[in-house]
Amino acid sequence: MAACRRVQLFLLLIFISDWICSGQGGKPPSLDDEHAPDNIDRAKNPAGEGKAAAVDGAPVAWRSGGWKLAEEAACREDVSKICPKHSWNNNLAVLECLQDRKDELEIGADCNHLLWNYKLNLTTDPKFESVAVEVCKSTISGIKECAAEERGKGYLVSCLVDHRTNISEYQCNQYITKMTSIIFSDYRLICGFMDKCKDDINKLRCGSVNTGEKDVHSQGEVIACLEKGLVTEAEEQPGQYTIKEDCKKAIMRVAELSSDDFHLDRHLYFVCRDDRERFCENTPAGEGKVYKCLFNHKFEESMSDKCKDALSTRQKLIAQDYKVSYSLAKACKPDLRKYRCNMDTAMPRAREAKLSYLLLCLESAVHRGQTVSGECQGEMLDYRRMLMEDYSLSPEIVLHCRGEIETHCSGLHHKGRTLHCLMRVSRDKGILEGHCQKALQTLIQETDPGADYRIDRALNEACESVIQTACKHIRNGDPMILSCLMEHLYTDKMVEDCEHRLLELQYFISRDWKLDPILYKKCQNDAARICHTHGWNETSEFMPPGAVFSCLYRHAYRTEMQGRRGSSESSEVSLEELSRDCKTEVQRILHQRALDVKLDPELQQRCMTDLGKWCSEKTEPGQELECLQDHLEDLVSVCRDVVGNLTELESEDIQIEALLIRACEPVIQSHCHEVADNQIDTGDLMECLVANKHQKEMNEKCAVGVTHFQLIQMKDFRFSYKFKMACKEDVLKLCPNIKKKVDVVICLSTTVRNDTLQEVKDQRVSMKCRKQLRVEELEMSEDIRLEPDLYESCRQDIKQHCQNVVFGNAQVIECLKENKKLLTQHCHQKLFRLQETEMIDPELDFQLMRVCKQMIRRFCTETDAKNMLQCLKQNKNSELMDPKCKQMITKRQITQNTDYRLNPVLRKACKADIPKFCQSILNKAKDDSELEGQVISCLKLKYADQRLSPDCEDQIRVILQESALDYRLDPQLQLQCNEEIPRLCAEEVAAQEQTGQVEECLKVNLLKISHEGCKKEVLNILKESKADIFVDPVLHTACALDIKHQCAAIPPGRGRQMSCLMEALQDKRVRLQPECKKRLQDRIDMWGYAAKVAPAEGFSDLAGQVFLSPAKNYILSILLTCVLVLFLMGLLCGRITKRVTQELKNRKLDQPWATPLQKDRTVHSY
Repeated sequence: MAACRRVQLFLLLIFISDWICSGQGGKPPSLDDEHAPDNIDRAKNPAGEGKAAAVDGAPVAWRSGGWKLAEEAACREDVSKICPKHSWNNNLAVLECLQDRKDELEIGADCNHLLWNYKLNLTTDPKFESVAVEVCKSTISGIKECAAEERGKGYLVSCLVDHRTNISEYQCNQYITKMTSIIFSDYRLICGFMDKCKDDINKLRCGSVNTGEKDVHSQGEVIACLEKGLVTEAEEQPGQYTIKEDCKKAIMRVAELSSDDFHLDRHLYFVCRDDRERFCENTPAGEGKVYKCLFNHKFEESMSDKCKDALSTRQKLIAQDYKVSYSLAKACKPDLRKYRCNMDTAMPRAREAKLSYLLLCLESAVHRGQTVSGECQGEMLDYRRMLMEDYSLSPEIVLHCRGEIETHCSGLHHKGRTLHCLMRVSRDKGILEGHCQKALQTLIQETDPGADYRIDRALNEACESVIQTACKHIRNGDPMILSCLMEHLYTDKMVEDCEHRLLELQYFISRDWKLDPILYKKCQNDAARICHTHGWNETSEFMPPGAVFSCLYRHAYRTEMQGRRGSSESSEVSLEELSRDCKTEVQRILHQRALDVKLDPELQQRCMTDLGKWCSEKTEPGQELECLQDHLEDLVSVCRDVVGNLTELESEDIQIEALLIRACEPVIQSHCHEVADNQIDTGDLMECLVANKHQKEMNEKCAVGVTHFQLIQMKDFRFSYKFKMACKEDVLKLCPNIKKKVDVVICLSTTVRNDTLQEVKDQRVSMKCRKQLRVEELEMSEDIRLEPDLYESCRQDIKQHCQNVVFGNAQVIECLKENKKLLTQHCHQKLFRLQETEMIDPELDFQLMRVCKQMIRRFCTETDAKNMLQCLKQNKNSELMDPKCKQMITKRQITQNTDYRLNPVLRKACKADIPKFCQSILNKAKDDSELEGQVISCLKLKYADQRLSPDCEDQIRVILQESALDYRLDPQLQLQCNEEIPRLCAEEVAAQEQTGQVEECLKVNLLKISHEGCKKEVLNILKESKADIFVDPVLHTACALDIKHQCAAIPPGRGRQMSCLMEALQDKRVRLQPECKKRLQDRIDMWGYAAKVAPAEGFSDLAGQVFLSPAKNYILSILLTCVLVLFLMGLLCGRITKRVTQELKNRKLDQPWATPLQKDRTVHSY
């Protein structure tokens, strides 16, 4: 300010008179001493001349007279070389031309010194403000801020410069515009600046305050150096010098005053002059337009490094004080005033000026539904994009993320890629409490890219092709674009780069519910009412941003809060429910979070250790959550709770599993579209998917996903929403402390069965639970893995015998059944129990129900589920029976015949006969292992002896008839003759006609059978055939006509029709069919041989053989003759014995003395 006081008063008078009179001559200032007042006094006041020259209406005569810079010897050569001739008569035009010259054009030192004195005279005297007062008199009175400025300190001109857009007076506007370019050409010309920043300039070594040591170009660099020092200080670089507060204000004031025209930032003007011509040639100066244009091209490859650096410094200043951006300050001034964004007394004044505070305040107003002008919103969008493009504009990130940038993200300072690299590092590391993480989270809130994806340039460029194809129906810039991109994550339309950028951004958006503008809009009232939240840019210790969404989703799915883990917390939750719109948005967010475990902050935080321990190799989409569910029992308690709650949530609304729903889209459209269209899913969709798991539309991904969810449900009955809701009270009452679903199902099923068997009037299990229990039992029968106890017991057997068999469709269970003789004892026992259950309730036999589905509809529509197999057996030989179903029925018959316990109908019918006739076999039997048909063979023999009860006899007759047609239904025959059948009857076995040909072959080759056990079984078949001709299908077929003609009136059973045919064979008057006659004769021979080989084991067997023998009349007559002879002999012997006895008595009576003597002898003998 010392130089300001050296200007004499009459200079001002000369200037005023010159300005008024339009021109008088004078001598130029002396070049010998810039501080000599006498020399300056003799100079023509340049301000006045500049003013006159600036006015277009000035007379030409004035322009040709007076002192001119172009005519001075020190500058004449430079002016003629650099400046156009038409500007020589205008001193200010010459001044502007010389100071705006290109770098390669140098001017002489004397000319430079002359220019300095010329500008100094214009600016250094405090009385200079009087000129502005005279020129801008009415303007100053109209601008309150300028009228209130203290005079004599140079602030009036600064105020007029600040408000020059509001200056309507033409002459005042022109005067201020020209003075602005002069003032900002050299920091020493700005009144008050040098006094405030002199020490800081020297400390930072930004240049010398001594005039003349720096040329005009380097003087702009002094301010640039101070600005760089200011922004570096904000980044808290190690060892950084702290600029004094007065100088800081002066620097920011200079930056603010130069925000209108980029010419005023001399350093930036010079370093970016070529870039301006390259990128912004058609952009007019003023209103900060050139700045914005250069900002937009900052990352162009052809942009010079010096210009990039200068632009970054300017942007950092804007970040510290939004008023450094002329366009932003102008556009948002009314809105800032309207929403009191600079009236927060709780904030320090410095923060109110920060760009981040402005953005948060106005964004909060927008999110509250209040109106912010379109011009202001446009400016906000530009600067939000600017912050996202360049991480260095955010001091907190530079400070706290320095290590991560150096280690992971060096060299990526391009179009927001560094920020996304930091996001990726934070996402991969999961550092939830790190300072870098917090700085990134703060930046995301300030820029709010969730509201407009275009703010994130890296995301915008990476996802442009996806948006054009998958989201073209959504308006450009709409918040739903991000949601649309998430919906197409991991689809064919998604590209890899977009996928990465999207997940990196969503990782941070998911940690603050306010950053999803749609969710915030729909749920802000619910959140305030239920979760006690505050404004958009306000936080609370008691309800941090991450906890708000948890609060919302607990209320969105509050139908059964008491069933969830953490019931103590749930019990305190308000009973208020969310609005429909809010619940829809909560569901949308949950669907998105299910795509990646890292998008669920609570899950990632609590399960970080378990994710590293169990799931480090699970990198595919959705695998991490599946892995956690698979290891549910192994997780730490806090992780187990959150995974359990999420799994319960999925069971209620499986559409949360977006990847699964996407994979199952074909089957949903074909079979489950009705339940999928329901706005509220209550487990119906998953139930439908399970029911249609084996439809042709079901692809492998969907089937695997559905099966996995079924397996997870086995871990806890609460993971099955419908089952939990239907049976919750029953479980608490009848099966307390039981957690695993399979155990709960067994517990409830056992209760239902016991109540049914005991014919209890009021069953303990409720009707709705019984219905859902049935659904669960049917679902469990489809895959052995859904029977954990059986699966664990047979895991080794599956690996050994069924390694290539695919799970599902009960194929592994079927494989074990086919290899049951090779299974380990434990597995065999478990499988036997399963088969016993299936035979009692055939509907649980998944393979049977699946293969015979159509046949059940055809033959057994009205049959009870428990009698389904019986119905199928009765229709097995129908011409309409499907071959595959027939084969499956045969398999089940073979299984039933191995053990009477697997045939519920037989077991019930022969309840009294089995212990009566087959107790010895039962005594040797072991639990849970087949008796290999021994009991049934025992009953067959008793059937031949006609000793069974009527009900049991009927069932055995059916078994005999069926096994006579197919030898495989006779387990003992197959067991004993497993070597003889292939040797003697290979052709019959290969024919697979199931018409009794194998049995007939064995009968015919009875003499060739060497195995005694096999021979005995064949003899038993022959014996059984005597009891009923139906047991001998070959003979029955051959004699069908003869039975119809000769034995029509004789009922079948007990050998009656067989005896009829034998009598007809003996009767010469009856002519039987040749084939029948031949077969009967063969049977007689076989029986004769059987009698020789296997004599009767008892009287009953002997009597049976006699009565069934064709020569029974002859045998009976012989036996009768023998009995008669024996009777006569008995009579004869009896009469003789009676006579001898009488004679002895008479003899004793004739010799009475002999009696005492005899007695005495007897006594003496003792």
